[in-house]
Amino acid sequence: MLNKQLSLSLAFQALADPTRRAMLVRLTRGPATVSDLARPLPISLPAVLQHLAVLEDSGLVRSEKSGRVRTCHIEPRALDQAERWLNAQRLEWESRFDQLANHLQAMKYGGSTDGDEK
Repeated sequence: MLNKQLSLSLAFQALADPTRRAMLVRLTRGPATVSDLARPLPISLPAVLQHLAVLEDSGLVRSEKSGRVRTCHIEPRALDQAERWLNAQRLEWESRFDQLANHLQAMKYGGSTDGDEK
C-alpha cells in the first residue's frame, strides 16, 4: 500500500510541472531523443535532463541509450493508478453533490431528508 501511495505521489509530482507535461505531450506522438525534447523548451539541456529524471523516477517515461543518443518513450500504463484515484475522487464528489441536490430539493418542498417523518 505504501509503495502504491509513493508511486501515485511521484506521478502527481511529475505531472505538476508544465515543462514535464509538455515533454509528455511530445512523447505521446512517439519516442524522442533528449535533443528533440529539449529543442522547443526555453531551458538548458541540464534542466531538461533533470526534468527527465523526475519523469523516469515516476515511471511515466523510460529511456534507453544507444551510443551517445538517449531516446525517451512514454509509459502510458504508469498513469493508470493516477486515473483510478482521480475517478474515485470524482465519484465521491458526484455522490456528495447528488445528496446535496436531494437535500435542497426536499427543503424546497418542505420535506424531510433524513427519512424520518415528523
